[in-house]
Amino acid sequence: MCGIVGYIGSKEAYPILINGLKRLEYRGYDSAGISLLDNQIKIYKCQGKVSRLESFVTSRDISGSVGIGHTRWATHGEPNDVNAHPHRSMNGKFVVIHNGIIENYARLKEKLSSRGYTFASETDTEVLANLIEYIYLKGKLSADIAVRLALTKVIGAYGLVIMCVDEPDKLIAARKGSPLVIGVGEGEYFVASDATPIVEHTKSVIYLNDDDVAVISRDELVLKNLKNVPQTPVVHTVDLDIGEIDKNGFDHFMLKEIFEQPRSILDTFRGRVSGDKKEIHLGGLYQVMNRLQESQRIIMVGCGTSWHAALVGEYLFEDFARIPVEVEYASEFRYRNPLITKKDVVIAISQSGETADTLAAIRLAREKGALVLGICNVVGSSIPRETNGGVYTHAGPEIGVASTKAFTAQVTVLTMMALLLGYRRKTLSKANYQRMVNELTLIPEKIERILETNGKYRDIAALYKDANNFLYLGRGYFFPVALEGALKLKEISYIHAEGYPAAEMKHGPIALIDKNMPVVVIATKDKSYDKIVSNIQEVKARNGVVIAVVTEGDTVIREMADHVLEVPSTEVPLAPLTTVVPLQLLSYYIAVLRGCNVDQPRNLAKSVTVE
Repeated sequence: MCGIVGYIGSKEAYPILINGLKRLEYRGYDSAGISLLDNQIKIYKCQGKVSRLESFVTSRDISGSVGIGHTRWATHGEPNDVNAHPHRSMNGKFVVIHNGIIENYARLKEKLSSRGYTFASETDTEVLANLIEYIYLKGKLSADIAVRLALTKVIGAYGLVIMCVDEPDKLIAARKGSPLVIGVGEGEYFVASDATPIVEHTKSVIYLNDDDVAVISRDELVLKNLKNVPQTPVVHTVDLDIGEIDKNGFDHFMLKEIFEQPRSILDTFRGRVSGDKKEIHLGGLYQVMNRLQESQRIIMVGCGTSWHAALVGEYLFEDFARIPVEVEYASEFRYRNPLITKKDVVIAISQSGETADTLAAIRLAREKGALVLGICNVVGSSIPRETNGGVYTHAGPEIGVASTKAFTAQVTVLTMMALLLGYRRKTLSKANYQRMVNELTLIPEKIERILETNGKYRDIAALYKDANNFLYLGRGYFFPVALEGALKLKEISYIHAEGYPAAEMKHGPIALIDKNMPVVVIATKDKSYDKIVSNIQEVKARNGVVIAVVTEGDTVIREMADHVLEVPSTEVPLAPLTTVVPLQLLSYYIAVLRGCNVDQPRNLAKSVTVE
């Protein structure tokens, strides 16, 4: 959720911190703040985006070679100047930035209040800062010991970076449930929620594990766990270029990421599809393939767009591998006491690999003995480390909060998994397997053709940007695409939109249809084509406006729809990869024309690391 950055070294910290916060702003943008340590601790923070903080510190003292910064997605306390991070303890000994939620903060706050502590903010983070200080002063301990002891009393999730005024040449970083990565430089260290603010300074990183506490000075990093047991830091090399986290001439990250989909899909199957385009090889499943083949049920869990990808996966696995699939909201999964056995396979899908609800579902499934697999985009994140196997997507960094290329990369991975499993289980013939694999390799070029008609979407968007409601309809594989299209519009334009199975329209939603509500219909040619034509006629009979996504060359729907958006013909199970692109573009241009902040929609954050 929130973005964290820290620096200790010989350079001025402020430029590193402020640029790091800009890189991390997709994680939250309710407020922002920095703290610098140079003989004294200075804190500057304010409600709003990082650009406002940048203006706020003009003409202020921003010197110091040690510092921390934070961009917030509000949980406890409304977004305002006081609740913005960093937070200082009552006696000024500690300054803390925090990503996560301290669940027992109210009980801790009550105890500290009884000991004379007062609080300026409504946040759980200030409670933690005061708890650390209380233990530090009472026990006359070092700062890192006080931090470790305080964290043993905390229930919840945290990624923390802490400064102590009495130990000015140190940063203390701790993680449980919320990601933290440490960049290793020459005589300097960087701390951040993810690698995006670090890669322009160093490619060498250490991923903290749960219960790790790192004490960082300019020339040394000491890593222990909460029980004071030394841990061995493992340095990884980040495969990330600075160009991947810039807009590269596009107006918004979202548009750039929509246009990156041909490459991201290609990168996702590159090296996994044989040179003759007839075979799929997924090394991350090699050790678990026998158990996967013998499974009696697959459960897919995800949140938001990842849940929609899982719905497409349900069709794919049942079509090709003939294994029953259930799709669950990760946020509901563990709370309804689900039936999980050792013969089940649970597939967890997450762009970030850090989604708190999905991680909780994984842990429950592992406790029950299920085989747990992960599909995620971020190497070194929690989901790959907590699963029995899995497959990375290769979408590259996705900065826009509304997911686009992550969705198509996830669907690409699910397609490869379902095809391989169907072939191994002999529920998919060799001829059909090879035909589908070959067709998958043609998808990037087909999306390129869709993107060439980019200007048409802006023209249609201009006609409907002031609509208050949209309805999205699809059948079969295209029902999840309808849900994803509606979600994109809701997320970035703030227009109410609903996705429905087309056949369900007459069981309620048809009452809403009139000339003021556009109806987007995914109507490419498949076995239910005649049925979807009938659904369009039902909409038109009630003066509805129809925007139809159709197969190139379709003449039937063109005659009845108000607007048609053509996509190249492909195999139906692969069509979600092409048909979602027009919906992404339509949402993007509607939001732009409404004057919305496309990359940073209100109330949202990219990586949801709290439950």
